Amino acid sequence: MAANKVAIFGLIATLAVAGAVAAAIILAGNTNTKTTKDQTNNISTSQKAIQDLCQSTYYQQTCTETLSNATNSSDPQTLIQTIFEIAISHLNNTIQQSGPLQQISNDPKTSQAYKTCTKVLDDSIQDLRKTIHRTETFDFFDFSIFIDDIKTWLTGALTYQETCLDSFEDTKGDHAETMRQLLKLSRELTTNGLAIANQIHRLFLPNLLAPPVAPTKHQLADRKPLSPRGDSNYYRKLLQMASDRRYDTPNVVVAKDGSGKYKTVTEALKEVPERSNETFVIHVKEGVYEEYVEITSGMWSVVLVGDGPTKTRITGKKSYGGDGLGTYFTATVGIDGDNFIGKDIGFENTAGAIGYQAVALRVSADKAIFYNCHIDGYQDTLYAHNHRQYYRDCTISGTIDFIFGNARALIQNCTLLVRKPLDNQACVVTANGRTLSNETSAFVIHGSRVVAAPEYPVDDKRIQSFLGRPWKEYSKTIFMASEIEGFISPEGWSPWDNTADHLDTCWYAEVGNRGPGADLTNRVKWPGIKNITMAEAAQFAPTMYMDSGHWIEGKGIPFDSVLEMVIKN
Repeated sequence: MAANKVAIFGLIATLAVAGAVAAAIILAGNTNTKTTKDQTNNISTSQKAIQDLCQSTYYQQTCTETLSNATNSSDPQTLIQTIFEIAISHLNNTIQQSGPLQQISNDPKTSQAYKTCTKVLDDSIQDLRKTIHRTETFDFFDFSIFIDDIKTWLTGALTYQETCLDSFEDTKGDHAETMRQLLKLSRELTTNGLAIANQIHRLFLPNLLAPPVAPTKHQLADRKPLSPRGDSNYYRKLLQMASDRRYDTPNVVVAKDGSGKYKTVTEALKEVPERSNETFVIHVKEGVYEEYVEITSGMWSVVLVGDGPTKTRITGKKSYGGDGLGTYFTATVGIDGDNFIGKDIGFENTAGAIGYQAVALRVSADKAIFYNCHIDGYQDTLYAHNHRQYYRDCTISGTIDFIFGNARALIQNCTLLVRKPLDNQACVVTANGRTLSNETSAFVIHGSRVVAAPEYPVDDKRIQSFLGRPWKEYSKTIFMASEIEGFISPEGWSPWDNTADHLDTCWYAEVGNRGPGADLTNRVKWPGIKNITMAEAAQFAPTMYMDSGHWIEGKGIPFDSVLEMVIKN
């Protein structure tokens, strides 16, 4: 294992400058050895290693100056970990300064913003710590998983920092700029770390993985949306049976009528062991549970199983419009604990369209899975906030940006239900929040259905509905092999608040879709609208997009790749 660690971090240093392989191996193997050229140029071993490492970063001066002031090491592993340790230190300082700033603020929205920052910046620190730990446990034989983890958590750390800044929207005074300056160094360092990780991925992963097999245009075009229920396919039946067996013996039962150990989900969560990899199953019996549930970052491997998404429902009504809360804290259910599974259960925010931003479900957890769930609201229904997420056979309803965030989310075989908005409002299904072109995040809508709710006036041409709009600079979304009803506006995609922001840098694509709303003839012609080939679409095939789906397999949840779907249909 030690030999593997030295080898990989020797490789990391070499990636910054093409052709520096021999030099980096020497540096990694013996940090006290200097080449004749180094001695001649009077460049220390440490400085040479720092320069090589920092050349691939966005903020090279920040990288070189910070490392030069912090360490004399030339070991690539130490240098990379030092970047993250300094970022953590600055984030801790920012959190400490947020408390006093929150206390002196007279504006409730500003106070809410500082509260949000205190929470999400601590989460950012946890992602950076996970990254450091992962670099210490590298095994060459899980190279692709190693890279995927690193990139996911660095994207996550940046997303949390961006969430902090977003929370200052509509606040008074110069607090937003104050926070931006406080976060400047930590954001630059985290961004640099992601650049280094992406360099490893670009140069080495193609040699370790076989290229994806692209489906043909005919195969994708003929793809029928998957049936959420009633599928007679033998393989799916086996998966369903496995799922039922896996979760039919709960650790604890919740029931409103008193027939379980607890009457609320919040009470049951007190029994979840801290940071355990053992699955903890909570069966929530039929009923409407009016409570706000938080599955904290220390609650790992929680499985929440209901009696059906219309029978077991967790409901709340917090909103920006009604309560003046920041969007982050309006969620009926917030999930931070990794490896979460929700099954046969409903999540709801009943604030209505008049409540404006009102989240039913916020998911920040890594490797979160939702199967046969309903997620219902109006504006900002599903906050797919961060990390890797998989939604299967779910119904998600709303009006404006009702699937938003910066997660790497695969939404497969789901129904996206567009509801009637307020007067003079348009409906938008997705608003992805990717801020850098090399972040791992994107929304992939696969084998699903975009349909109008029964109350939606499909014949009223004054109401427009769109597949998405670019919330952030590098917003990224693709609809694949899905059915799109005709109420979707022919333009397909909408600008952000009638501005030209992000139209050049966003990334939107549609491939192999069906239905009257899938006609591409009159789509907008922004530079960000991509007409991708089948080979390019293959990178979003579920098994490729979710790194072979290794964290989904074995959970008893159906999971289809494009090629499997073609074969079965």
